[in-house]
Amino acid sequence: MTVDRSVLAFAGVMVLLSVALTLWVSPLFVWLTVFIGANLVQSAFTGFCPAAIVFRRLGIKSGCAF
Repeated sequence: MTVDRSVLAFAGVMVLLSVALTLWVSPLFVWLTVFIGANLVQSAFTGFCPAAIVFRRLGIKSGCAF
């Protein structure tokens, strides 16, 4: 698995988790979903992704995008 796929998988899991937390814990967790979406949009334009940095430091091989 590459860093690119790891970032996509992590973002998907975090979105699903934030939706579940919004439904079952507090509606305020919707802001976590908003943060994740904003981070994905900014990384598409700037190429900077904190999750990619973490995954690279964990030893996951580089992909094309990050």
